[in-house]
Amino acid sequence: MSSVAVVGGGLVGSLLACILAKRGFTVSLYEMRDDIRTMEVVKGKSINLALSERGRSALRLLDLEDEVINKHSIPMQARLIHDKNGKRRPIPYGKQGQCIYSVGRRYLNEVLLNAAKEYSNLKIYFNHKLVSCNFDDGKLSFMCDGKLVTVSADIIIGADGAHSAVRREMIKRTPIDFSQTYIEHGYIELCIEATHENNFAMEVNYLHIWPRNTFMVIALPNQDKSYTVTLFMPFTQFQKLKSADDLINFFEYNFPDAVQLIGREKLIQDYFNSTPSALISVKCKPYNFGKRALLVGDAAHAMVPFFGQGMNCVSLKET
Repeated sequence: MSSVAVVGGGLVGSLLACILAKRGFTVSLYEMRDDIRTMEVVKGKSINLALSERGRSALRLLDLEDEVINKHSIPMQARLIHDKNGKRRPIPYGKQGQCIYSVGRRYLNEVLLNAAKEYSNLKIYFNHKLVSCNFDDGKLSFMCDGKLVTVSADIIIGADGAHSAVRREMIKRTPIDFSQTYIEHGYIELCIEATHENNFAMEVNYLHIWPRNTFMVIALPNQDKSYTVTLFMPFTQFQKLKSADDLINFFEYNFPDAVQLIGREKLIQDYFNSTPSALISVKCKPYNFGKRALLVGDAAHAMVPFFGQGMNCVSLKET
């Protein structure tokens, strides 16, 4: 069987590497970061996943659906809309009994990396930053611990995200229509912790949404009974919130119940200890370089989370 180099050990790369190994390919998975299973804090995307049927069908290929659903997820039967006047109203995702699942991005990535241990024909290399690719002879050069490491593979797959190094190398070699668009909104992650009685602070089986025209807050439940809270807002609005008073006044006017749930001091601390992150859309065509290289996931077509089904639709499912 052919040898395959998968660049990028995130959700898509780790899933695809396992699928290819299961099908008999000799697979090498290269990740720029340390092993996230050994890290206290993981930099990068942190928005929880709302796992739907498309994502679940990909996990089924590795017999991981039950493990993820039963051990690492919380069912969400509906969106629960929080109006400014304090009223809450559910909007179901489907028929009675249907739901999507809140899954931590890191948890899912760790499950997929652990699954790689099942395959003797799959090796993972951390702290390998791609420097260059020679698509003619299948050679890839990485920087690892200050040294240049060169490897070879029959097939090269770029699963290395919206700022893909594999895509950058492909653009040097072949005509590719490529565009990237940063939308005017950014995001900051906050948190609603479990209550003193170690219970969820809100109704648990919902994706909570505070929609407010040009900005919104969402909250997804976690297994430790906290909620991952994400504030999406234009950068121009972020720039206006310069002091603790600015922040509290803004939240009390737009999200009054969220202030009570997060807590004033924690809201101030978490907000000003963070920097708004950008949201990007990426399009490119074609996704391949002959039969030698292929782009998948965000490397091929990044999608901001509320413009479609994101990781479920264009990343996990396409594997």
